[in-house]
Amino acid sequence: MTRKRLGQHFLADVGWRARIVETLGAVSEDVWLEIGAGHGEMTAELARRAGRVVAVELDARLLERLRSFAREFPNVEIVAGDVLELDLASLAGSRPFKVYGNLPYYITSPILHRLFERADRLEAIHVVVQLEVAARLAARPGRRQYGYLSVLAQFYARPEIVLRIPPGAFRPRPNVTSALVSLRLPGERARLGIPDDQDFLRFVKGCFGQKRKTLLNNLRPLVGDARAGEALRTAGLRAGERAEQLSVEQFADLYSSLHSL
Repeated sequence: MTRKRLGQHFLADVGWRARIVETLGAVSEDVWLEIGAGHGEMTAELARRAGRVVAVELDARLLERLRSFAREFPNVEIVAGDVLELDLASLAGSRPFKVYGNLPYYITSPILHRLFERADRLEAIHVVVQLEVAARLAARPGRRQYGYLSVLAQFYARPEIVLRIPPGAFRPRPNVTSALVSLRLPGERARLGIPDDQDFLRFVKGCFGQKRKTLLNNLRPLVGDARAGEALRTAGLRAGERAEQLSVEQFADLYSSLHSL
């Protein structure tokens, strides 16, 4: 598989790498999981500061070089594989861990879903993504970018855009501006007491099923007209409310209202 098909743009600019690692604040007690180690540029930056770095790389052509590079840093472990298929908790060991990744733009959401499955062990996720995706992660209710990905991120973490990175910092040069987003755990999940994360997220996705429709119209196929209307009233929401106007807490209230009927 070519690098273009894998969707990876390497962070070639030394100055930007230094700014990013300074923002990450890695210290000697940290365990870091790096997604997409590439040529090892950020792996080295993390290895000089962190106690342990587990660097995951899918591209077989880069693995030998990474393994050779890792011999210079005894605190680095190179893992061949797809982060969507690997047992992340096993890789990190028994301690809480942090994540850094320069993520291919097309696969950001599946990777975040996979990482949040280990929310009980995660301390923070720091990812370089397309600025448009970063804006969706951090968007607040009522903003044009606010949607399912925003709720997912804010349910588990506290997302913040901390750096905007120009196309010229990467090789090959992408056609878009990128951003470093820090997602520090926990998010709203810690206080909302949702009994089943996955069922709640499926419910939220259904609420955003067709963005132009009201919540009532999106909920009708899922739970029926009468139950949808009653749940909205119980949660203190208007019939004409739309999903993009609700906070994570309001989604949780509506979800609880439905389950109490």
